[in-house]
Amino acid sequence: MRAKTQVHVEYEVFKAILDSEAIGELIVDLRMELVPQGDKVAEKRFNEGVKSASGYISNLMERRTHRLPENHSDFKVK
Repeated sequence: MRAKTQVHVEYEVFKAILDSEAIGELIVDLRMELVPQGDKVAEKRFNEGVKSASGYISNLMERRTHRLPENHSDFKVK
């Protein structure tokens, strides 16, 4: 599908970030840096932070669905 609008591109970028195996691998690497082995508090903070960041991206996607091209599979009427 051809990019129809800037909002369409933003949506696809956010979707690619959430679906990317490469980003998942980077998150694992980041976890290794931020969570010392056996540190349950840091592990909980990290997990909650990743969950929160994912939620923000999902929210950004959801706020754009009504502005996607009407033939897009994720298009929703506002």
